[in-house]
Amino acid sequence: MGTSKMASARLALAAVAISCVVLLSSFGTAAATGKTGRITVYWGQTSSEGSLHKACQSNLYSTVILSFLTKFGHGSYKLDLTGHSWSAVGPDIKYCQSKNVLVLLAIGGGFGDYSLASKADAKAVADHIWDVYLGGHSKTRPFGDAVLDGVDFDIEHGGSKHYDDLARYLKGYSSKGKKKVWITAAPQCPFPDRMLGQALETGLFDRVHVQFYNNPVCSYRASNVEAFTKAWQRWTRSFPRSSVYLGLPASPRAAGSGYVEPATLVSKVLPIVRRSKNYGGIMLWSRYWDLQTGYSRTVKHAV
Repeated sequence: MGTSKMASARLALAAVAISCVVLLSSFGTAAATGKTGRITVYWGQTSSEGSLHKACQSNLYSTVILSFLTKFGHGSYKLDLTGHSWSAVGPDIKYCQSKNVLVLLAIGGGFGDYSLASKADAKAVADHIWDVYLGGHSKTRPFGDAVLDGVDFDIEHGGSKHYDDLARYLKGYSSKGKKKVWITAAPQCPFPDRMLGQALETGLFDRVHVQFYNNPVCSYRASNVEAFTKAWQRWTRSFPRSSVYLGLPASPRAAGSGYVEPATLVSKVLPIVRRSKNYGGIMLWSRYWDLQTGYSRTVKHAV
């Protein structure tokens, strides 16, 4: 090989090496900045949000949370999926799961009659949820033979006691069924959450969808960046074994405060939250509002 050819070969090899370095660097940067983040959405409070099937067909969400089991404890239970047929939801759950979308049941919510009177009451509620929604053998299963993937704790009133017991009992069913029982929570952003603080300390929650809305003290806005950042870091550092999601309203009309414009989320907020190793993605309230604004579709590329 002549001198000129050898020089050309060396230059070609150098170019390949540089390209590989750039490629690996880009890959590492994408991973470090949270490109694997996902979107969770609440569904089930109005017929105007469309079917569960369409929500999963959109390919926008990795998890859909059915909301809510609004009454539980003291032997009484009520499932409220306003505007939706329970019989239609069953096949839709299976469709979502076929697309690798987790489907969870939210318990609690802002309105409802729920509380746990004792450890025994927590056990009874766990047994009910298992038998009716998670794979038990109750004859009164609203979704037929469809088996949900887990439970989301959205406890906003009624007392804070015995939710740690409920989490332990529900998590214990992972060893009894054919698949893992996911346990997640949706606490308010002021730390610790006054309703779920004790339960979260068990370390059993796979995900924590922190509601950074309706809480001006810690929600994001231009004049509150430092407080927001400290609150986010407090949550992620306190639960290193959980994936922590940034909970947001999908419309300014969906909450009293805390809405973040999509452009602001992408350019200013996500760069803050993606620094945390256990950043999981974002949670949106709700599918109805997301349909109105297209929020998830606008930000999905950056989440």
